Amino acid sequence: MQDHFHKKADTWDTGNIRVEGAKKIANAISKKIHLHENMEVLDFGVGTGLLGFEIAKITKKVYGVDTSAAMLEKLKEKNTPELSIEIYAQDIIRNPLKQTFHGLISSMTLHHIEDLKVFFETIHKNIKEDGFIAIADLKSEDGSFHEDNTGVFHFGFDKNILCKIVADAGFRHVEFENINTINKPHRDFDIFLLTAKK
Repeated sequence: MQDHFHKKADTWDTGNIRVEGAKKIANAISKKIHLHENMEVLDFGVGTGLLGFEIAKITKKVYGVDTSAAMLEKLKEKNTPELSIEIYAQDIIRNPLKQTFHGLISSMTLHHIEDLKVFFETIHKNIKEDGFIAIADLKSEDGSFHEDNTGVFHFGFDKNILCKIVADAGFRHVEFENINTINKPHRDFDIFLLTAKK
């Protein structure tokens, strides 16, 4: 599989928008979900761990899954004995994980997933009973968020359509709220947090 993030990995953590954005998403998740020290959480599209490390500070363990070897190399460099993320380098839609988790978090990865129905049905099996999902991504946009739309399958998401897909996959208490706005020179982009329970 082609690594669309190979060239971006070296400078990924230097962008203030990304770093601060991940903290805002982590704070929004913490307000919505009761995270605690016994939880094992999967970070889908973990990248360099910007969101995962924030959540790892308040849970038992974060497991990060990503298909970008370059991004995962950057993550490994940030692991310490005190704070680390365990890595799965695989496409969990084509090659699902057998492990189950108390919850799944994800930041700005969903728009790179082509078949949302299959994705949510797949991860439903990886969540323990009463577990949660907390997924942040772009609200519907005009395709101008990325300079290059290679590997982008969705120009953001419509609330009603996405919530129905999630509910149809078996999740309940599906909620969708605006948590951040990214200001770019040509326009603003709203970021939502979708949460649900199994």
